[in-house]
Amino acid sequence: MTSSSLRLEKVTPDNVEAACRLQVRPDQEGLVAPVARSLAEAYAQPEIAWPRLIFEGEQLVGFVMAFFLVRFNPDDPEDRLRSGLWRLNIAADRQGRGYGRFAVESVCAELRRRGQSRATVTWVPGAHGPERFYLRLGFVPTGELSGDQVVGELPLAG
Repeated sequence: MTSSSLRLEKVTPDNVEAACRLQVRPDQEGLVAPVARSLAEAYAQPEIAWPRLIFEGEQLVGFVMAFFLVRFNPDDPEDRLRSGLWRLNIAADRQGRGYGRFAVESVCAELRRRGQSRATVTWVPGAHGPERFYLRLGFVPTGELSGDQVVGELPLAG
């Protein structure tokens, strides 16, 4: 993989079926929603969702979706607006090749472009979960939970 051959693309009528067929490893299926559900959520909340497909050359290798300016707990007046990584699905046979890192770095670049100073992510804790991946990228647990998920943040350098 060369980073120059990687790119993000919008979901279109021409690629949506391939996107919906994208599958993570079986041990990860309970940890991240399928792409079809993510696309439905993006359709229902277009003002906050930023869904993109990850391609290497002409090969679809993953899906990433960011969110912009959301409160995790709208009933808590102290909860602040956050932006960050909402979903990340890398095809089962493509994991461990840098596609996830590329996706997270691309989301962080978009966040900086929109004037954000930190990226937020949540993950389901557990043996097959993505915690080690996010910690290696510099995310730090905040001590908060969003439902049953750990909240992590990454400061974004200007």
